[in-house]
Amino acid sequence: MKFGIDSGHNCPPDTGARGIKFEDNLTLDVGNRVIAKLRALGNEVVVCRPSSANTVRDSLSKRCSTANSSKVDIYVSIHFNAFNNQANGTEVYATSDTGRKIGKPVLDEIIKLGFFNRGVKSGSHLYVLKNTDMPAILIECCFLDSQKDMNLFNPEAMANAIVKGLTGKVPSTPVNPVPDEEENIDETILRLQKSLNRLKITDKNGKALVEDGFTGANTKSAVEKFQTIVAVQPTGIADATTWNAINLILAKRIIRPNHAGGAVVRYLQYRLGVENDGVYGPQTEVIVKNFQKQNGLDADGIIGTASWQKLIG
Repeated sequence: MKFGIDSGHNCPPDTGARGIKFEDNLTLDVGNRVIAKLRALGNEVVVCRPSSANTVRDSLSKRCSTANSSKVDIYVSIHFNAFNNQANGTEVYATSDTGRKIGKPVLDEIIKLGFFNRGVKSGSHLYVLKNTDMPAILIECCFLDSQKDMNLFNPEAMANAIVKGLTGKVPSTPVNPVPDEEENIDETILRLQKSLNRLKITDKNGKALVEDGFTGANTKSAVEKFQTIVAVQPTGIADATTWNAINLILAKRIIRPNHAGGAVVRYLQYRLGVENDGVYGPQTEVIVKNFQKQNGLDADGIIGTASWQKLIG
């Protein structure tokens, strides 16, 4: 059997939910274990999680393209839910009768671990289920913002349940997870720290972030600062809107006078010390030209390749 295994999210700006734990960490942990166990049972496995994407839709499209071009027999997307800190349990989504028949045993095995049965549901609204050519399921393993579910959750047991539901058995001997990111390092947070440092966004003490992959007060304060700069609600949590703003800036698009550029112009205004209104008006143009003169650039007021190089490299 040839499986396409997709550890959900883990591809900024496509990042997962956050609660008691981080979805990106959980899907990667369980997904790597599932991949290793399926291979140990003699199955072929295609990893469908992309390494990079420009948008969330791009991330989802790449997952489907990998599964379709590899002609996998079954596509499995692994996720964790979050809602209101009270909802709990496991649910599986499918769009076809074959998908539902594949998903039901998986759900049954996870329920044996003690999770509430939320059923096999229609996944007609889910991009990866609508755009894969083979039978496909999306597993919401449990709720990561539910203390009840997190007390029950064990990544090894969850992976065993998924594999047994898919194949009817698990490896007879322990299998090491597929190596991926360094253990205990949240690669999403690490990428976030690197991006903020590149953008010269400092923490509450005015210092660059330590790129350690761990969420802390300093990283949270830097995220809040960036969100305030680009007019995103300052929660300190890098959600999809925050990542979209980061990626827009890092794309280094050409910015011209009278450009109503939103997040990108707000960032430029912050860096150049001008009123932060998101509109490239006359006052901003004067400051930009002064910046260009000071750095030996053509003072044309256009933020192009050379100006971006001075700002963020």
